[in-house]
Amino acid sequence: MTTPPPHRPVADPYAAAPGAPLSGAYPQSPPVHAAAATDDVGDVSVGDLIGNVTRDLSTLMRQELTLAQAELKQEATKTAKGGAALAGAAVAGFFVLMFLSIALWAGLSNVMDAGWAGLIVAVIWAIIAAVLFATGRSRLRRVHPTPERTVETLSQVPDALKGSRGGHS
Repeated sequence: MTTPPPHRPVADPYAAAPGAPLSGAYPQSPPVHAAAATDDVGDVSVGDLIGNVTRDLSTLMRQELTLAQAELKQEATKTAKGGAALAGAAVAGFFVLMFLSIALWAGLSNVMDAGWAGLIVAVIWAIIAAVLFATGRSRLRRVHPTPERTVETLSQVPDALKGSRGGHS
């Protein structure tokens, strides 16, 4: 019976960078198996190797799905805030039309101060609508619906399957 060689640490691809916005959203890295930590796999059966690869791929896919969910949730929150501002702009726009219509009606029917008061209120609502629209548009421009970190780590999977570690050429 031979003892396995000592364990060599492997860099954790899921460790969050300092100051990363999704801190705490990354799952723990999978355990490194004895066969994965050695250069010589001659003592490990093919069944064990296939089992290790299958288990590691399954763990990797679960972690990537968890990462994608966390990133998409963050972007959905930004989208909801931008959408809320645009909804406020729509309500304000409705009031602009309502007060402009009332002002025009009152101005034409009475030619009195009441009509001009309605016009002033409509202009105020127009300013509010413009501010809400600009706010919503700027928030929506900051939304990035692609889970960028997930795409980056998934692009490293083919290299990992080929046996290269960390993209060394």
